[in-house]
Amino acid sequence: MSGIPSTRPVRAAADFAARAEDPDRIRSTLAHVVQSGWCHPQDLHAELRAARLLTRPAIRAAASELVAGVRSIAEALARDTLTATDLPTPLWNTRLYTPDGTFLASPDAYWPDEGVALEIDSAEYHYTRDAWHATLLRRLRLESHGILVVSATPSMIRDTPPQVIAAVRTLLTLAATRPTPPTAQARGHQQLSLPLPFGH
Repeated sequence: MSGIPSTRPVRAAADFAARAEDPDRIRSTLAHVVQSGWCHPQDLHAELRAARLLTRPAIRAAASELVAGVRSIAEALARDTLTATDLPTPLWNTRLYTPDGTFLASPDAYWPDEGVALEIDSAEYHYTRDAWHATLLRRLRLESHGILVVSATPSMIRDTPPQVIAAVRTLLTLAATRPTPPTAQARGHQQLSLPLPFGH
Protein backbone atom coordinates (compact mmCIF):
# COMPACT_ATOMS: atom_id res chain seq x y z
CA MET A 1 0.00 0.00 0.00
CA SER A 2 1.13 3.56 -0.70
CA GLY A 3 0.76 6.43 1.72
CA ILE A 4 2.54 8.28 4.49
CA PRO A 5 4.43 6.06 6.93
CA SER A 6 3.02 6.30 10.45
CA THR A 7 3.21 4.59 13.81
CA ARG A 8 1.60 4.78 17.24
CA PRO A 9 2.58 7.80 19.37
CA VAL A 10 4.00 5.52 22.06
CA ARG A 11 6.30 3.86 19.51
CA ALA A 12 7.30 7.24 18.02
CA ALA A 13 8.21 8.48 21.50
CA ALA A 14 10.31 5.39 22.15
CA ASP A 15 12.07 5.75 18.78
CA PHE A 16 12.85 9.40 19.59
CA ALA A 17 14.19 8.51 23.03
CA ALA A 18 16.43 5.85 21.48
CA ARG A 19 18.13 8.48 19.30
CA ALA A 20 18.12 11.49 21.63
CA GLU A 21 21.07 12.41 23.80
CA ASP A 22 19.80 15.45 25.75
CA PRO A 23 18.08 14.30 28.98
CA ASP A 24 15.82 17.39 29.02
CA ARG A 25 14.60 16.69 25.47
CA ILE A 26 13.91 13.08 26.42
CA ARG A 27 12.00 14.25 29.51
CA SER A 28 9.94 16.84 27.65
CA THR A 29 9.07 14.59 24.70
CA LEU A 30 7.98 11.62 26.82
CA ALA A 31 6.03 13.92 29.15
CA HIS A 32 4.30 15.56 26.18
CA VAL A 33 3.11 12.21 24.80
CA VAL A 34 1.55 11.30 28.15
CA GLN A 35 0.22 14.78 29.02
CA SER A 36 -1.47 15.04 25.62
CA GLY A 37 -3.36 11.82 26.32
CA TRP A 38 -1.74 9.84 23.52
CA CYS A 39 -0.74 7.02 25.84
CA HIS A 40 -0.79 5.88 29.45
CA PRO A 41 2.49 6.14 31.41
CA GLN A 42 2.46 2.39 32.00
CA ASP A 43 2.09 1.72 28.26
CA LEU A 44 5.01 4.02 27.51
CA HIS A 45 7.08 2.31 30.17
CA ALA A 46 6.25 -1.09 28.63
CA GLU A 47 7.24 0.17 25.17
CA LEU A 48 10.55 1.49 26.46
CA ARG A 49 11.15 -1.76 28.31
CA ALA A 50 10.39 -3.86 25.23
CA ALA A 51 12.84 -1.75 23.24
CA ARG A 52 15.47 -2.35 25.96
CA LEU A 53 15.84 1.39 26.52
CA LEU A 54 15.41 1.42 30.29
CA THR A 55 19.08 0.58 30.73
CA ARG A 56 19.82 4.20 29.73
CA PRO A 57 19.69 6.33 32.90
CA ALA A 58 18.06 9.39 31.28
CA ILE A 59 15.26 7.33 29.75
CA ARG A 60 14.64 5.30 32.90
CA ALA A 61 14.53 8.49 34.99
CA ALA A 62 12.01 10.11 32.63
CA ALA A 63 9.85 6.98 32.58
CA SER A 64 9.96 6.72 36.38
CA GLU A 65 8.82 10.34 36.73
CA LEU A 66 5.83 9.74 34.47
CA VAL A 67 4.81 6.62 36.38
CA ALA A 68 5.03 8.66 39.60
CA GLY A 69 2.61 11.24 38.15
CA VAL A 70 5.01 13.94 36.93
CA ARG A 71 3.84 15.51 33.66
CA SER A 72 6.33 18.25 32.73
CA ILE A 73 10.00 19.22 32.91
CA ALA A 74 9.20 21.83 35.58
CA GLU A 75 7.50 19.17 37.70
CA ALA A 76 10.40 16.78 37.09
CA LEU A 77 12.82 19.44 38.32
CA ALA A 78 10.62 20.03 41.37
CA ARG A 79 10.54 16.28 42.04
CA ASP A 80 14.34 16.12 41.83
CA THR A 81 14.59 19.05 44.22
CA LEU A 82 12.14 17.59 46.75
CA THR A 83 13.58 14.07 46.55
CA ALA A 84 16.95 15.42 47.66
CA THR A 85 15.38 16.63 50.94
CA ASP A 86 13.88 14.91 53.97
CA LEU A 87 10.40 16.23 53.14
CA PRO A 88 7.52 13.74 52.77
CA THR A 89 6.83 12.48 49.26
CA PRO A 90 3.85 14.30 47.68
CA LEU A 91 1.27 13.04 45.22
CA TRP A 92 1.77 14.47 41.72
CA ASN A 93 -1.21 15.78 39.72
CA THR A 94 -3.73 14.10 41.96
CA ARG A 95 -7.38 15.20 41.61
CA LEU A 96 -8.92 16.93 44.62
CA TYR A 97 -12.64 16.95 45.37
CA THR A 98 -14.88 18.69 47.87
CA PRO A 99 -16.79 16.51 50.39
CA ASP A 100 -19.87 16.57 48.13
CA GLY A 101 -17.86 15.17 45.20
CA THR A 102 -17.30 18.38 43.24
CA PHE A 103 -13.95 18.57 41.45
CA LEU A 104 -11.77 21.21 43.08
CA ALA A 105 -8.37 21.27 41.39
CA SER A 106 -5.37 19.16 40.45
CA PRO A 107 -2.27 20.74 42.00
CA ASP A 108 1.16 19.87 40.67
CA ALA A 109 2.25 18.39 44.01
CA TYR A 110 0.06 17.68 47.03
CA TRP A 111 0.74 16.47 50.55
CA PRO A 112 -2.61 14.93 51.59
CA ASP A 113 -1.82 14.41 55.29
CA GLU A 114 -0.90 18.06 55.74
CA GLY A 115 -3.17 19.65 53.12
CA VAL A 116 -0.33 21.51 51.40
CA ALA A 117 -0.07 22.05 47.63
CA LEU A 118 2.77 23.19 45.39
CA GLU A 119 1.66 25.03 42.25
CA ILE A 120 4.24 25.56 39.50
CA ASP A 121 3.08 28.52 37.43
CA SER A 122 4.78 29.24 34.13
CA ALA A 123 5.08 32.94 33.32
CA GLU A 124 4.31 32.22 29.67
CA TYR A 125 0.93 30.79 30.64
CA HIS A 126 -0.04 33.99 32.44
CA TYR A 127 0.42 36.38 29.55
CA THR A 128 -3.35 36.68 29.19
CA ARG A 129 -5.64 38.25 31.75
CA ASP A 130 -8.02 35.25 31.60
CA ALA A 131 -5.24 32.76 32.34
CA TRP A 132 -4.00 34.85 35.26
CA HIS A 133 -7.55 35.14 36.59
CA ALA A 134 -8.10 31.37 36.26
CA THR A 135 -4.92 30.69 38.24
CA LEU A 136 -5.99 33.00 41.07
CA LEU A 137 -9.47 31.49 41.11
CA ARG A 138 -8.05 27.96 41.36
CA ARG A 139 -5.86 29.07 44.26
CA LEU A 140 -8.83 30.63 46.02
CA ARG A 141 -10.77 27.38 45.65
CA LEU A 142 -7.91 25.42 47.20
CA GLU A 143 -7.46 27.88 50.06
CA SER A 144 -11.20 28.04 50.75
CA HIS A 145 -11.04 24.31 51.54
CA GLY A 146 -8.15 24.68 53.96
CA ILE A 147 -5.29 23.85 51.58
CA LEU A 148 -2.10 25.85 52.05
CA VAL A 149 -0.55 26.75 48.69
CA VAL A 150 3.09 27.37 47.77
CA SER A 151 3.44 29.08 44.38
CA ALA A 152 6.63 29.00 42.34
CA THR A 153 7.73 29.44 38.75
CA PRO A 154 9.98 26.92 36.96
CA SER A 155 12.85 29.44 37.13
CA MET A 156 12.44 29.74 40.92
CA ILE A 157 12.70 25.98 41.27
CA ARG A 158 15.74 25.94 39.00
CA ASP A 159 17.56 29.02 40.34
CA THR A 160 16.49 29.33 43.99
CA PRO A 161 15.47 25.83 45.15
CA PRO A 162 16.36 26.47 48.83
CA GLN A 163 13.68 29.18 49.01
CA VAL A 164 11.04 26.92 47.48
CA ILE A 165 11.97 24.09 49.85
CA ALA A 166 11.89 26.46 52.83
CA ALA A 167 8.40 27.66 51.88
CA VAL A 168 7.11 24.10 51.51
CA ARG A 169 8.73 23.06 54.79
CA THR A 170 7.20 26.04 56.63
CA LEU A 171 3.67 25.29 55.39
CA LEU A 172 4.02 21.58 56.18
CA THR A 173 5.03 22.55 59.72
CA LEU A 174 2.16 25.02 60.06
CA ALA A 175 -0.31 22.47 58.74
CA ALA A 176 0.67 19.99 61.45
CA THR A 177 -0.39 22.41 64.20
CA ARG A 178 -3.61 23.87 62.82
CA PRO A 179 -6.85 22.77 64.50
CA THR A 180 -8.97 22.43 61.35
CA PRO A 181 -7.86 19.91 58.71
CA PRO A 182 -8.51 20.57 55.01
CA THR A 183 -11.88 19.49 53.65
CA ALA A 184 -10.63 18.48 50.19
CA GLN A 185 -10.14 14.81 49.40
CA ALA A 186 -7.62 13.28 46.99
CA ARG A 187 -9.27 10.66 44.81
CA GLY A 188 -8.41 8.54 41.84
CA HIS A 189 -4.66 8.78 42.37
CA GLN A 190 -2.84 5.53 41.82
CA GLN A 191 0.89 5.31 42.41
CA LEU A 192 1.69 2.97 39.56
CA SER A 193 4.12 0.13 40.11
CA LEU A 194 7.40 0.37 38.25
CA PRO A 195 8.51 -2.88 36.55
CA LEU A 196 12.16 -3.78 36.71
CA PRO A 197 14.22 -3.20 33.55
CA PHE A 198 15.38 -6.04 31.36
CA GLY A 199 18.06 -8.15 32.93
CA HIS A 200 16.77 -7.77 36.54
